[in-house]
Amino acid sequence: MSDISRRTFVTTGASLLATGASLMMSREVDAAAHHEGHGQIREPQELPNSSLLQKSGETTTMDGHHMSEEMRRCIQLCQDCHVTCIQMIDHCLKLGGRHAAPDHIRLLMDCAQLCTTTADFMARESLLHDRTCSLCSEICRLCAKSCEQVGGDDQMVKQCAELCRRCAGSCEQMASKGAA
Repeated sequence: MSDISRRTFVTTGASLLATGASLMMSREVDAAAHHEGHGQIREPQELPNSSLLQKSGETTTMDGHHMSEEMRRCIQLCQDCHVTCIQMIDHCLKLGGRHAAPDHIRLLMDCAQLCTTTADFMARESLLHDRTCSLCSEICRLCAKSCEQVGGDDQMVKQCAELCRRCAGSCEQMASKGAA
């Protein structure tokens, strides 16, 4: 096996394992939330972020820099979008048919993964966060469009599309501020 083939095989395997672990975790969370409400996506809750400290309404990073409220909101939207897309993968696979189309599921996976990466880049104030924000905005818009195309009257799919659009808009603003 050539080095490129071996590398592709290992990278693809690692991605599949990470996605599988995320799906397993989302099923456990869904099972716990099952008693709270049937047929609706749980509202994503704020995820703990050990690199940020909260002090009287402002956010300070571990190295003492102050993070703008706009960036903090964008990080939260990316985290919420990640959780929602992971939940949607399971939901769409259960619905089957056009909802489970490989291209749609792949977009949900891409969106979820890039949202997490983008949130991480912003949280650590990476000099390249504007680039990840730009790509995240693009993928979120594609994911929202895909959800609209397959969704029909499904409320959960509509909610996912709306959250993806909001995340895309926020990331687009962060990308333009980083490039300025």
